Amino acid sequence: MIKAITCIKRKPGLSVEDFQAYWRGQHADVVTKLPNIRRYIQSHALPGGYRKGELPYDGIAEIWVDGVDTLRGWAGSAAYGAVERDEENFIDRSKIALILTQEHVIKDGAIPEGAMKNIEFVPRKPGMAVEAFQDYWRGVHGPIAAEIEVIRRYVQSHTLPGAYRGGRQPAIDGCAITWFDSIDAMRQSAQSPAYERTRKDEPNFIDTSSEIDFIITTEHVIVA
Repeated sequence: MIKAITCIKRKPGLSVEDFQAYWRGQHADVVTKLPNIRRYIQSHALPGGYRKGELPYDGIAEIWVDGVDTLRGWAGSAAYGAVERDEENFIDRSKIALILTQEHVIKDGAIPEGAMKNIEFVPRKPGMAVEAFQDYWRGVHGPIAAEIEVIRRYVQSHTLPGAYRGGRQPAIDGCAITWFDSIDAMRQSAQSPAYERTRKDEPNFIDTSSEIDFIITTEHVIVA
């Protein structure tokens, strides 16, 4: 099974509240008409995140399917055409970033009711081979970050190797997704020695030449 992650920005002039309401309501109804969706989750950026300005993305959509053939089957279909047309009503399509990923559960745990979901858009270290980057992230860094006690669940979504064929570079090398009981718990995590070890390890595989983009969200399960 693979997971398609679509990172989206709202249409210019559309309020955050109207964007989220349309996405969760009318657009979700259109998307769920696509065949063979195994799971579908929308993660909406917290309104408080906009206090300092715009965010890199207003949210992400995660759709699980059995494989790439399912996605190929959507291409050119009436159902997928309806999805694309409806996106024009609330999404800035020029800023969409889509990655196909393999999900790796690093720390398994139940997601608390009302949990905060932090999504980091992970950039690979320049010059590092994709396989080495993914192996290090999952095998070395993952267990270090998993030691942060207040993290309830931790998932890495690695962009599929096929996205790099022919020297191509996908928009995002992967997403690190963690769930916490609350914003206060997230803040608490930054005070722990495990958090410090996690941040110190990042230069070994991540491009740290600039701040790592992230959004704090609440998730809405559309198809369980």
